[in-house]
Amino acid sequence: MLAVLYAVICLVFSAANDLLFKLFSGKARSRGIFCSVVGVVWVIYCICTLGKAPENWKATLFWGAVSGFLSIAGNLLLIGAMSKLSAGLCSTIYRLNLVPTVLGAWLMLGEKINSIQWVGVVLAIFAVLFFLPKSDEKKSFSWSCFIMVLVGSFMRAGMGLSYRYGFSTAGADREFVVLINAVFWIAGGLLWYLFTERKKSTPDWGTVKIGALSGVLVTVIVVFMALSLQYGKAAVVLPIAQMSFLLTGAAGIIFLKEKFTLKTGAAFACGVGAILILSIFSN
Repeated sequence: MLAVLYAVICLVFSAANDLLFKLFSGKARSRGIFCSVVGVVWVIYCICTLGKAPENWKATLFWGAVSGFLSIAGNLLLIGAMSKLSAGLCSTIYRLNLVPTVLGAWLMLGEKINSIQWVGVVLAIFAVLFFLPKSDEKKSFSWSCFIMVLVGSFMRAGMGLSYRYGFSTAGADREFVVLINAVFWIAGGLLWYLFTERKKSTPDWGTVKIGALSGVLVTVIVVFMALSLQYGKAAVVLPIAQMSFLLTGAAGIIFLKEKFTLKTGAAFACGVGAILILSIFSN
């Protein structure tokens, strides 16, 4: 019961962070500085909770760098996509990173996919298809942002695969890999600002404050996800935590006046089914 409570808390804070991403993306502010501030808060937490030094520094540094790059790049794409697409759409597609994760584990790590999991993959595909616009909506639909959130989802999946291989096979240290991820958020955000935003936007206290708040939310998500996995089974707590897109979608409809249609409802339903199947019936 305690594990479920922790997973629900993780769900709520994940939805809040997604909604914060959406609110931030709607204004002309620096995404790079925002991500860097998130990284600073994250680094502070990691440093305060670090254990002993890694036994395998080479593997830790390499897989920390790989997963860190995929993490910051995927989230920058997610924030960018939210500037023109609904929070519900972006959050749903991003959370469906379980699909490319499962397929990647099958193709690259030799893990098996059972028949029920294939049903989950098909449901996930339908969830994405239901979000595609009708013919009369295509002119106002941002295909570039749709592609951005799809690529971001695949990058998030790549992060999960690099974690899986790095921790289980290569001998990378979990705590230091997460610390390196946070450092990549700082460095990646600054590089993004310097090379793409410096001439368009100037850092302001609003960006710093929102970034710090998101950093706190990210830290809480990490803490409660770890607690839920410590006290409960992954097949139970992970699907709950991944359902944050439902809360994000509902909040977008209520607070941001985003449209809710039968297609949107069908997309959410397929997303729920896909995540439940791929999590509960994982090998």
